[in-house]
Amino acid sequence: MPRTLLFLGAFLLGSSLTSAQIGPTGGRDTSFTVRKSFIQEKKKQPNITLADSTLPLGVRVTRNLPYSTPTPGRSLLLDVYAPPQSRTRQHPAVLMIHGGGWRSGDRSHNNTMAGRLAEWGFVAIPVEYRLSTEALYPASVHDVKAAIRWMRANAKRYQIDPNRIAVLGFSSGGQLAALIGSTNDKPLFEGMGGHPNQSSRVQAVVDIDGILAFIHLESGEGNDTRSTSAATYWFGYSKTEKPELWNEASALHQAGLTTPPMLFLNSSVERMHAGRDDLMKKLNGFGVYTEVHTFADAPHTFLFFEPWFTPTLNYITGFLNQTLKK
Repeated sequence: MPRTLLFLGAFLLGSSLTSAQIGPTGGRDTSFTVRKSFIQEKKKQPNITLADSTLPLGVRVTRNLPYSTPTPGRSLLLDVYAPPQSRTRQHPAVLMIHGGGWRSGDRSHNNTMAGRLAEWGFVAIPVEYRLSTEALYPASVHDVKAAIRWMRANAKRYQIDPNRIAVLGFSSGGQLAALIGSTNDKPLFEGMGGHPNQSSRVQAVVDIDGILAFIHLESGEGNDTRSTSAATYWFGYSKTEKPELWNEASALHQAGLTTPPMLFLNSSVERMHAGRDDLMKKLNGFGVYTEVHTFADAPHTFLFFEPWFTPTLNYITGFLNQTLKK
């Protein structure tokens, strides 16, 4: 049965829902927000605070730039946070992918981190991509690749060094970031999102609590016994029906000689980085640099809150300065 059939059909027929019947609902899922997460975590750890969202002095922001039109009438947008004016003609750039289980979230979740990265000399770009309520895998992969090609096509205008581009993501965005890096130079994942003459290759990856292997002993994705998992919604099939699809989207299965250096920043929730250690071993075998830092007792959404935001920023800038240096 095609993936585009909706849940309603199964309900009206009185049959049990199978993942092969899962398709885009068309409605936007707004269930995951930073504010909601903060309220929830504050109950458990009263001393946490939201990271200061004040835009650093001199950082320049250009919002709502269309970078791709995947379907007629649907423009995908991104924002550009540029460093303060300086004599530097080109800056390393970071494409930022929000989390939300591939079906929720918003690029604005990355605004605070983007401002701080721009303050440190990076062109930071929070990006919108199609969620599973709109389009199933691999649409979001194609969108992110298209955004990277847009960055290179517009490098001169936004003072981006096309040879120093990183991708950063949190949670499902971290999974996407790792997959983007591990599929450097693999045409299968490019899609038709525009600027086909530009490269979607990235030179570094920052994965913040994003899964690296879906079908793995450490993974909690794909358990649909109580409710449909986020990944099942994204793929449109359960992992038993289409395991090859789930493996295809796993950085662990795609990584190779063209994979760039990777930084892993993790909470205390181990299932959120399933496959990380195996991926690190694989990359080390290829001579690819990896780095990992884990925050003990930190919640999954730690990057939005102090006392974790500042060390997270420091680890990211340290890693990018090392791996993207000229």
